Amino acid sequence: MTATRPALAGFAGVVPFAPERPRRFQAEVSVETLPGVGPKVTERLAALGIRTLGDLAEYVPREHLDWSKATGFGTLRVGEEATVACTVERTRVRPTRRRNLKLLEAAVTDSAGDRTTAIWFNQAWLAERLQPGTRVLIHGALAPGGTFKVERHELDGESAGLHTVGLVPVYSASETVSTARLRELTELVLPRARWALDSLPAWLRADEDLPLRADALAACHRPLERADVERARKRLAFEELLLLMTGLAQRRRELEAGAAAPALAEPGELLARLRALLPFDLTPEQEAAIRAIDLDLAGTRPMQRLLQGDVGSGKTVVALYALLRAVERGHQGALMAPTETLAEQHFLTVEGLTAKLGVRAVLLTSSLAPKAHAAARGAVAGGEADLVVGTHALIQEHVGFRSLAVAVVDEQHRFGVEQRRALGGSGGEAPHVLHMTATPIPRTLAMTVYGDLDVTEIARPPRDRVPVRTAWVAHERSGEAYTRLRRHLREGRQAYVVCPLVSESETSEARAAEVEAERLRRAELSDFRVGCLHGKLPAAERRAVMDAFKRRELDVLVATTVIEVGVDVPNATIMIVQEADRFGLAQLHQLRGRVGRGAEQSYCLLVSRPREDLTETARTRLQALVDSTDGFALAEVDLRLRGEGELLGTRQSGLPDLRFASLTRDRDLIVRAKRRTAELVDEEGPFADAVAAFFADADHRGLA
Repeated sequence: MTATRPALAGFAGVVPFAPERPRRFQAEVSVETLPGVGPKVTERLAALGIRTLGDLAEYVPREHLDWSKATGFGTLRVGEEATVACTVERTRVRPTRRRNLKLLEAAVTDSAGDRTTAIWFNQAWLAERLQPGTRVLIHGALAPGGTFKVERHELDGESAGLHTVGLVPVYSASETVSTARLRELTELVLPRARWALDSLPAWLRADEDLPLRADALAACHRPLERADVERARKRLAFEELLLLMTGLAQRRRELEAGAAAPALAEPGELLARLRALLPFDLTPEQEAAIRAIDLDLAGTRPMQRLLQGDVGSGKTVVALYALLRAVERGHQGALMAPTETLAEQHFLTVEGLTAKLGVRAVLLTSSLAPKAHAAARGAVAGGEADLVVGTHALIQEHVGFRSLAVAVVDEQHRFGVEQRRALGGSGGEAPHVLHMTATPIPRTLAMTVYGDLDVTEIARPPRDRVPVRTAWVAHERSGEAYTRLRRHLREGRQAYVVCPLVSESETSEARAAEVEAERLRRAELSDFRVGCLHGKLPAAERRAVMDAFKRRELDVLVATTVIEVGVDVPNATIMIVQEADRFGLAQLHQLRGRVGRGAEQSYCLLVSRPREDLTETARTRLQALVDSTDGFALAEVDLRLRGEGELLGTRQSGLPDLRFASLTRDRDLIVRAKRRTAELVDEEGPFADAVAAFFADADHRGLA
């Protein structure tokens, strides 16, 4: 009752099917062409992301159950699961005390002559099929008393042990599509997939010692040995990473082959005056970032650089340097931020310096009054404004620049791909673009997702910064947290209280913040001046609240996550994050970065629900914050906890989900694929087609 399993190159295990006549596998054909798959099943499969034969072939199992260890009744122990090939001698249906439950009992004999009674629950209808002499595969466990309780069975000739023999695949299923049904469907498509055209060039497969893609897919679904599964997955993951990195490299080359950017000469007197204005010396990391930017700006190839750094590492000064490089040569610079609050904070920082340099900066956001909005647009279009800071309003059609040479996109992962591209300029010239993020990106992500960008890191804050001390406080001890906060306030310091995430609604968050601010004014902080900041406040009120906090007219700022980035008040030395277990790790690290901006010791107190009420993941997140202030180390923890799909946010990235590769465990494959990318950018034929299809898949699912 075992199927013929022809040898596959490089694998011990193979697919239990007879090969069809060779013909090219058409992966794009709908699953509805398979026998027994009608419109309803097609719809149910689509909910699992399976629309085509190619999707089905690539829908690899999440695990394999090992049902190959025992082959006869005489070797089994009570409770041990096994699959046994046996012959039916006789059957009977027996009622039980429960009126609706009947047992089907079959006397069966295995190949060694050992007999037992196999029992099926509530499957009396099987008696007609289990006639004496029928050969059957049964999978189940030996019960006390020597009977064998059957979980699954297959009659001779039905599916050759598909559900019961060897390493049985288990697929991620749904309520309407079972894992057994997925086994049967993959059994139909795998013989066709054997004739799929391999996208990897033969020379590369030989150099890297890679099996054929079809063999790897076959070994993923129908292995004989567990080692086959991981080797097959790595083969498919390597190809997937190659497609991703090569496609990104092609995108970058297309950009570079398009409109040229203005070449900016060496920094001159304006940049020297900026350095003289700064109340601090730039760190070695900042200087290294500036040197890399200067090299980019000297050429006509548009700069595409990602500047990432930990909270408080000084990225904004580097960004301002790049913008002023454009102004110094008679061009304009633009800084685009994802939220009005962040844009306003950047504008206050930038204008505080540019005004002293004789450089005019304007703020352009959608909340400006019509007259102010029109005046700002006119200043940008006419060239009276040297620098413009704004939100997505900068890329609307009615905003034009006289001569945009450098653009900075802050917190760039919050923008969609098309939004970022829209800042790329029009006409004969494109601007140099500096992408900037305060959310450290794991290096494996930077090598893949941002493979079309040059990456510069500012990993350490200025040397005079004292690391923030973080404590995890259970809810029942939150009173102690406020006692410590009041002590800081009495010493002349300021504080933040971050409200919990209560819903997906910004309106609800705003209401919760206002209620909490009022409660604190009446209770724990009744002796102090308490302000409230949230994203639903009108822009003028937001600016007024922040100005009051900076001028020390407020002692405490109760806020939502609008203060996550961009807020810089050195006198604020303590923060309480309420219900911190509701926040993500990266978000908590960003919030913590609002304190510790000066030379004083600062504190972040994470108040959570009782530890026993938290999930293991929540406890790991909070403990990681307590143990480390290194944003890059925390980014790696976050990647392990959440996975690349959620951390990256595929709908913003414009990239396909990774089906086979894991950015946490496939670092060696990432390095290998990165080395090969340059050799494959100009590759034509099946590989080029596969790259196009890989990115078209993202477009098809609305990701790009």
